[in-house]
Amino acid sequence: MEEDFEVLIESFILNKIGISDNFLDDILANHLKENLLELLATNQLKAAGIGNGHHPNRDSTIRNDSIYWLDRKNKNKHQNSFFDLIDDFVKYLNINCYTSITDYEFHYSLYEDGSFYRKHIDQFQNNPKRQFSMISYLNADWLEADGGQLLIHSEGRQQKIDPVQGKMVFFKSDEMEHEVLVTHKRRMSVTGWLKRG
Repeated sequence: MEEDFEVLIESFILNKIGISDNFLDDILANHLKENLLELLATNQLKAAGIGNGHHPNRDSTIRNDSIYWLDRKNKNKHQNSFFDLIDDFVKYLNINCYTSITDYEFHYSLYEDGSFYRKHIDQFQNNPKRQFSMISYLNADWLEADGGQLLIHSEGRQQKIDPVQGKMVFFKSDEMEHEVLVTHKRRMSVTGWLKRG
């Protein structure tokens, strides 16, 4: 796994956007996808909100995906395997890049056909704890025509990233404006943030 960690970190250092095409292997990605779809079938995903606090604003003109927060307390072996991978990455990142990450949070994100998330930054204005954003994709056989790309805006340029299964994207939460373009079929990911303090 350290090779994939290094790919993610080196591409981040070079471009301010880290990308590893094989951060999640197909076995784990498929298990996570199955877990997400089971949660969907039992109505456990909720409409995503905007902002922090106990009562986030829900505005479907800005974002209209559904989410489910991952937690070791769920005692789901596949979610915990994902957390084990993130624990290893955080340890590697802290040792090699002195980032002092102490915590993280992740959720499943489901975009149905026609869904999107308008341009935004991940770090809250009143809470600087989020340091790095991480997005892992769960979509096999994704085509450019399917839409749903992550569009990152940086220093007057744009980078469009297809949400292909296994791929991890990594960037600073307080720097990169980004959006999810309208998807034309169901789009699934594990999205989260590495935190400090």
